[in-house]
Amino acid sequence: MRKLILAAGLVSTLSACGSSGLFNRDRPDEFAVSRQAPLVIPPDFAMVPPAPGTPSATTVDSKAAALDAMFGGPAPRSATESDALTRAGRVNAAPGIRSSAGDPGTEVVDKGAATRDIIAAPEGDGQDARASVPQ
Repeated sequence: MRKLILAAGLVSTLSACGSSGLFNRDRPDEFAVSRQAPLVIPPDFAMVPPAPGTPSATTVDSKAAALDAMFGGPAPRSATESDALTRAGRVNAAPGIRSSAGDPGTEVVDKGAATRDIIAAPEGDGQDARASVPQ
């Protein structure tokens, strides 16, 4: 009797794997999908031609306009910055120097591997040197 129940269960389990039977259902055909036409923006009939003498959109530098809109151009110096520049003897420094500091055209001096090692050194005490704070 147990073998008969086991065989019936096995047959009913394997029948679920077939394509026909009691639990057959309609599935969508994945190959019948078609693309729809792209959306089209209708023309704006309320637009007017530009006034004579105004610059055309092609002559405006969009990169410069975007940078000016985001950062507002070179910032004026604060009183502290002006005082520090005066004491350093650099009164005639360019006001927008901070904007061009990362420019690829800026000339830099390679300080060598020793400076790079000092800057990249981990914080804290090393084995050869100890730091002491006077009290």
